[in-house]
Amino acid sequence: MSDFQILPNHGLGWLDASGEHADIVLSTRIRLARNLQGHAFGPRARVNDREAVLEQTRRAMAKVELLAGSRLLELPNLDRRTRGMLLERRLASRELLGDVKEGPSRATAVLLAAQDPLSVMVNEEDHLRLQGLLSGLRLKEAWNLVDRLDEELGQELPYAYHHEFGFLTSCPTNVGSGLRASVLVHLPGLVLTKEIGKVLQGLGQVGLTFRGLYGEGSEVVGNFFQLSNQTTLGKSEEELVDHLDKIIRQVIQYEDQARQVLLRDAPQVTEDKIWRAYGLLRYARSLPFEELMNLLSGIRLGVGLKLLPELRVYTLNKLMIFTQTAHLEQAAGRDLSPGECDAHRAAYVRSILSKEGPATPDSGIEQTDSPTEG
Repeated sequence: MSDFQILPNHGLGWLDASGEHADIVLSTRIRLARNLQGHAFGPRARVNDREAVLEQTRRAMAKVELLAGSRLLELPNLDRRTRGMLLERRLASRELLGDVKEGPSRATAVLLAAQDPLSVMVNEEDHLRLQGLLSGLRLKEAWNLVDRLDEELGQELPYAYHHEFGFLTSCPTNVGSGLRASVLVHLPGLVLTKEIGKVLQGLGQVGLTFRGLYGEGSEVVGNFFQLSNQTTLGKSEEELVDHLDKIIRQVIQYEDQARQVLLRDAPQVTEDKIWRAYGLLRYARSLPFEELMNLLSGIRLGVGLKLLPELRVYTLNKLMIFTQTAHLEQAAGRDLSPGECDAHRAAYVRSILSKEGPATPDSGIEQTDSPTEG
């Protein structure tokens, strides 16, 4: 039995679009880097170091109240498809999953808390990467969740800490708080009005950086940007979170203004772009993932501008996850060639859009929404 048949909805809570500014901010993530005393970490970590860390984590999770009912998935024991789903749900990084041919290293794992927003990567770049993932702009709420988990784990595990430098990490840029706060935002207005360059340049001047959907090393597609803090030393976690929250709200304001410019100065062009994107998604028979993301950007803009009021943000979020390769293969029950993936992706999108009706409160995310062979 697949691990995701046991926990079919883990990592999908943010899809519900329940958070603040959910039409622009898809999700908020707080991540803390932690290492354990007495073991080498980063590139110097040996197999016995990683195995000791994994065993200490296993013992600690049994004592931490917030991790009651959690599962520890050791990556070498998982099949390729399940590992891919962990990546697509942003529960594991490419670095943790390892080389495509060789697979993950020994003693690497993902801890899935019973409380869905929380998870822990074990033996990635650092011994532990604690993570909370929520819908919309909810930085303070996500920080409070991860902070509580950090406090409870810290009572059971000997964190590597220096009285002057703070928490010690593999990469010097994470030393101090070890905190990486990020938001995944959709900024088509700024891209179409050609203001995005100035905004991104301004972010760098105030200590923020941007990446693609999967973080460091990933490309920006579909006008989706992951914005996060660049430094962790010299400020408290609360100060870093407050600073990011303030800047993101300014970016949202700029995006709203850019969208109004599009409606004012190019209403026909904007509306045509949105409806063309919808038409292609509604009737296409083959969809590469990058093309899907670019088209989703168009209809997501339409939903935000109230030009496609019958579509829900939840539906668009769901399409981003269940149309990725591992999820398509999970639904099909077999490996798919690139061409078959494109056909299954298009069939799933057609199926979802044909059933979408007037916006109604969603009752929850069901595994039956996963793609089926079409």
